[in-house]
Amino acid sequence: MVVLKCPVCGGDVTVEDDALPGELVEHECGAQLEVVKNGDKLSLKLAEQVGEDWGE
Repeated sequence: MVVLKCPVCGGDVTVEDDALPGELVEHECGAQLEVVKNGDKLSLKLAEQVGEDWGE
């Protein structure tokens, strides 16, 4: 397990050692986070929300 920091609240987030970039993690603060790989290190960023495109 790897302990990373939530970019929203700064709390600890535990992620599996074999987590892949793009994997989504939900933190207890309610944030949906995306695993990002920076070189050899894993980090977290706020996951993008995909809205519906009504073609307007």
